[in-house]
Amino acid sequence: MLEQDVLWTGALRDDVPGNPAFRGAWLRMAAMLHQNGRPVVLCGTVAPQELEPLPERVFFSGVHYLALVADNETLRRRLRARPAWREWDEPRIEEMLEFNLWIRGQVECIDTTEAPLDDVVTAVEKWVRARIGSDPGIGV
Repeated sequence: MLEQDVLWTGALRDDVPGNPAFRGAWLRMAAMLHQNGRPVVLCGTVAPQELEPLPERVFFSGVHYLALVADNETLRRRLRARPAWREWDEPRIEEMLEFNLWIRGQVECIDTTEAPLDDVVTAVEKWVRARIGSDPGIGV
């Protein structure tokens, strides 16, 4: 399991919508790990249309998307509580709230609003294992 922030550096940020240079690097790294015959789980905020058109997408027979979502007030509170270096100002929070509403109609979701952390972890693990079980050659 990999968190995208490991690669999120100034050198990979670009002004192109969807950050294709960063997303491509992310997929290439996952593909290198995937060559060992192990499925790869990438964690981060990304929409399918930011990965699906990239040339690196061909390295995976399947990509599955899962969103952890919460109601707007809970998400707003969680984002405001993050450390200052994460730069979650009010305009960025509003943008994430819009994304939170939009993504619910795009991919499978687990609502974390009231769920205890252990329950969320269990649900994500079950979701991942169900996809790996159906195709061990996938990237998630």
